[in-house]
Amino acid sequence: MIYYERGSENDDLGFVGLKEGLITALDKLGITGRVLAIPPDITRMHSFAGPIIQITEQYYGKQLTDILPALGTHAPMSTREIEEMYKGVPRDKFRVHNWREDILTLGEVPGDFLFEVSGGCVTYPWPAQVNRLLTEGYELILSVGQVVPHEVIGMANHNKNIFVGTGGPEGINKSHFLGAVYGMEKIMGRSDTPVRQVLNYASRNFAAELPIIYVQTVVSPDADRNLKIRGLFIGDDEECFEKASELSLKVNFEMLSEPLPKVVVYLDPDEFKSTWLGNKSVYRSRMALADEGELLVLGPGVKEFGEDKAIDLLIRKYGYRTSPEILEFVERNADLRDNLSAAAHLIHGSSENRFRITYCPGHLSQAEIEGVGFRFGELEEMMHKYDPRKLSDGPNTMPDGEEIFYISNPALGLWAYEGRFED
Repeated sequence: MIYYERGSENDDLGFVGLKEGLITALDKLGITGRVLAIPPDITRMHSFAGPIIQITEQYYGKQLTDILPALGTHAPMSTREIEEMYKGVPRDKFRVHNWREDILTLGEVPGDFLFEVSGGCVTYPWPAQVNRLLTEGYELILSVGQVVPHEVIGMANHNKNIFVGTGGPEGINKSHFLGAVYGMEKIMGRSDTPVRQVLNYASRNFAAELPIIYVQTVVSPDADRNLKIRGLFIGDDEECFEKASELSLKVNFEMLSEPLPKVVVYLDPDEFKSTWLGNKSVYRSRMALADEGELLVLGPGVKEFGEDKAIDLLIRKYGYRTSPEILEFVERNADLRDNLSAAAHLIHGSSENRFRITYCPGHLSQAEIEGVGFRFGELEEMMHKYDPRKLSDGPNTMPDGEEIFYISNPALGLWAYEGRFED
């Protein structure tokens, strides 16, 4: 059922429209018992989850007993991050998702189903894992997030926020690996993908009794890079997600007529501190890049590869190699085989030797960057040459005549050229 929907390419809900839509939906629900909110962490700052949780906390007060950021494998939010993203919301309501230990398996999607939806890419079953807090008697579980193109599942949010955001090691590992071996370029920008079908199976068969309502925003920047809420969709079913996805494709996906020889991507240091997150620069631009082209990544805040220490070590050990190489590493090495989300990430972050990736990190050495398979660029030099303050999103002609395509935040979109994207 859809409790509220509003959105169009030119819409701008603003805080007033956001509050009006959310309260309209909450009034319809008529909840009198305990409420659990599951919003994103700081890496989804642009989702407008901050104001949504503020409004929700004001609406429910003491009924909103727990807030569980959907970390997935990300590092827990710091006090500063919580205060920045969720201003005014009581700190003592926030819980930390321990993705390795605080897990309950609701059921198992059969291997035959995964084999069928993946076209034979995988044969393993998939456990529907969630944080055990979700099963502790809430009258409402409010899942909050942004629908936007995504490299693992096609379009982010909806039940991904539950089964991955509050998921466990095996569920996260196997879902990420499924998406990687099926093919990222066959997934991104599509709402109906093998990974989504697996999560939908789990929702229908194992999580139907959980009182989950999805609050989904669609966000895009205007010409001055000011973020606008283009849509708000609140409901408990797949139709609500599909409507949000349709709008997201209109405002977050740019189809180009020609491949791009050079793309420069800037990673906001407050948002991107690892290549685990910063490789959105690779994922979201790869279908736009020309063969033998170059992706230049300006990452002043990048200080590590994986936010999880174990995954960081695996990235350093194996590097961003080609898919055949990573699959062989998985076959031969138990440490990578036991961490399939890391293997998937390595595949996602590879150019498959089709284009060059030059990383300019703020806090990693040349040896570290080259050790994982990227080219190294001096940050200060490249920030001077490609000054984010002077560039506009899209095509730019540099003073020396060089033509580049600039992306100020890769998390907000997807770029492709017609010859590589197949509808």
